[in-house]
Amino acid sequence: MSGGQSAAHATHRTSEMNAISLEETIQKNNKRKKSRTKKKKNGYKKLWLLGREDVNTGHCDISPEGELIVREGNFQYNIHDIIKKYGSPAKIFFPSIISNRVRDLIETFNAYIKVTGYRGRFAYHYPMKANQNREFVLPAVAEGANLETSSANELFLVKRMIEQEKFNTRIRVICNGPKTERYIELIEELRAKGLSVIPIVENATELERLSKFKGEIGVRVDLSVKTNGHWDKQFSQFGFAEHEILALGKVRNLAVLHYHISSQMQHITDFIQLLKRALELYAKLREKNPGLDTLNIGSGASVPYDKRKRLYSGKSLISQIIRSAKKQCETLGIRHPNLIVEWGQYVMAPAQMTIYKVISEKQAYNKGGNHWYTIDGSFINDLTDTWAIKQKWHVVPVNHLHNRKLTHTWLVGSTCDSDDRYTAGGSYIPLPRLEDCDELFIALFDTGAYQDTLASHHCLLSAPIKLMAANGEVKVVRKRETPEDVGKQFGW
Repeated sequence: MSGGQSAAHATHRTSEMNAISLEETIQKNNKRKKSRTKKKKNGYKKLWLLGREDVNTGHCDISPEGELIVREGNFQYNIHDIIKKYGSPAKIFFPSIISNRVRDLIETFNAYIKVTGYRGRFAYHYPMKANQNREFVLPAVAEGANLETSSANELFLVKRMIEQEKFNTRIRVICNGPKTERYIELIEELRAKGLSVIPIVENATELERLSKFKGEIGVRVDLSVKTNGHWDKQFSQFGFAEHEILALGKVRNLAVLHYHISSQMQHITDFIQLLKRALELYAKLREKNPGLDTLNIGSGASVPYDKRKRLYSGKSLISQIIRSAKKQCETLGIRHPNLIVEWGQYVMAPAQMTIYKVISEKQAYNKGGNHWYTIDGSFINDLTDTWAIKQKWHVVPVNHLHNRKLTHTWLVGSTCDSDDRYTAGGSYIPLPRLEDCDELFIALFDTGAYQDTLASHHCLLSAPIKLMAANGEVKVVRKRETPEDVGKQFGW
C-alpha cells in the first residue's frame, strides 16, 4: 500500500469512527431525553396519584398534552376530548371496571378457599341499592354476581329482567330491608315461579308472616360489636339482638345467618372480630337448625376515597376472612359454612367519575390563603355524600395536568346553599391556577356508588349528562335534563 493510499485509508477509518461515535452520542442523548421525559411524566402521575392499583387509578394516565386518559385494555379515552364534545357537568362510567372488579372478587375468594382447604362455597351478591342503573347492574351479573334487594321496587326490577329473559333463573336473590306486604307478595310470587329468592327476616312480625314460606329463609342479627365505620351506631333498628336470635329456637327452612354492621370499615381487624362473633352464634343456631349452612357477612369493604391515606387491599382482606373463618370453625368444631358478601360500594364506586368545569374563583381569606373555585354543578345535587357523611373525593384536573404552578383551592357548587361546597375536610385541593389555563375541567373519582339515587334538584339544577365508555366508544345513556324536564317533576 502506498503512502497516499495509507493516508486515505486512515482518514476513511477516522471518519467512520467519528460517525459511529456521533451516532452513539445521539442515541445516548435520545435515551437521556426519553428518560427525562418519562421521569417528568411519572412525576406528574405520582403527583396526581394516577396509575396506581392500590388506590383504584391503575387504569388512568396522562397524555403528552397533559390531559387525563382512562384505559380499557388497548382502548383509551381522552376525558378532555369527551367533555369538549358532550359538555359538563357529566358523569362518565366504565362497565369494564365493574366487570373486572366482580371477576377479581369472585376469583380471589375461590383461590383462597382452594389454597386454605376451606370447605364452604363462596357467592357474591351485588346489593342493588349501591347503584340500580341498568348499565351498572348487568355487567356485574354477567360476571357471575347474584343480587341483593332492599325494597319491593328493586325486586320488581329483578322480576322484569327475568321476564325479559335477561337473567338466568338460576340466579339467587337475597331480600333485605323491612318487608312491606307488597315486598313479601313479590317474594312469594317469584319463589313460586322457580326463582331462588331468600327473604332475610328482620323481626318477629316478618318471621310470623313468612312462617309458611315455601323456600329458604335467613335471619339477620344485630351484633353487639363496635367497629370503625361510616354508620356504626350504638343502637341499630335492623335485625334481632343476639339474645333474641338464640331464643328463636327452630326456624322453618332457616338457611342463612346474616349480619351487616357498618360501611367503609377502616381495619381488617373489625371484619375478623365480627366474623368470629357471628360464627359463635352460627354454631349455636345450628344445634336446632341443621339446615343452616350459609353465613352472609354483608358489606363494609372500603373504597380508598382518600388516596393519600393507606388502606388495606381487597386481596389481604379476603385472605384474612377465609383463614380466620376456617380457624374459628375448627376451634368451634363446626362445618365450614358457605360465605356470602355484599360489597356494592367496593365494586361500583371506582367505575364512575364526575366532571365539572371551573367557572370562577375568588379569595377565601382563610389562614391558608385558599381560593374558592366555583364549579358548574352541585355537590348537594350530584355528590350528596360530600355533605351528608363528609365524604372525601380524589380530585384531579382533566386538562393542564402538566402545570407546575398549583394553588390551594376549595370547591363550591352552583346553588345558593352554604353546604354546597367541598373543602377536603378543611384542608385544601391542589389545582392549577386559573390564570394559567384557557379553561379548567376537574374530575372527581369513585362516584359510582349511591350518588345517583341520592341526587336531588336543589335550586332546580339539572342532572348531569351520563355517558358510558365501553369497547372504545362513548355513548349517551341519560341526556342532560332541560329546564322543562326538571319543571315537570315539580308540577310545572
